Amino acid sequence: MTLIDDLLAANEGAPRPALLDQRPTRRLAVVTCMDARIDVFAVLGLELGDAHVIRNAGGRLTDDVLRSLALSSRMLGVETVVVMQHTRCGLAGASDAELRARTGADLDFLPIADHEASLRADIERLSSTPYLSALRAIGGFVYDVDSGRVEDVVRWERPG
Repeated sequence: MTLIDDLLAANEGAPRPALLDQRPTRRLAVVTCMDARIDVFAVLGLELGDAHVIRNAGGRLTDDVLRSLALSSRMLGVETVVVMQHTRCGLAGASDAELRARTGADLDFLPIADHEASLRADIERLSSTPYLSALRAIGGFVYDVDSGRVEDVVRWERPG
């Protein structure tokens, strides 16, 4: 049996969700890294249905994240976004040139030289994107994969 077969077999006995509403109950979206060490729900005390979770390499604000947040905020009631990066990330301290050489992909990988600076840049972009005007609050966190603790690095709230 392959891993794919194992996954399908596991689904046969999996409980079926009872949630009927696709809107997150806490009006929250979390943007974080795809790193398998991050259990977003456990780290932030969330339950299934509480939040939209958008994951990518580094937990960076890409055009695709903006697309998802446009739908989350305008169509599904999200008002708060948390952007959460983490320690010991593969993008931390790397350069685009290095990542291009290692992957063979000619992409902008949005490497992280400094967590605070990259969070501030991403939150500035989020808060100034006109079609995300439904957002009321944004937090920028760094999750420590060793201690399990979250550091509150930067916050933004819409005036008035």
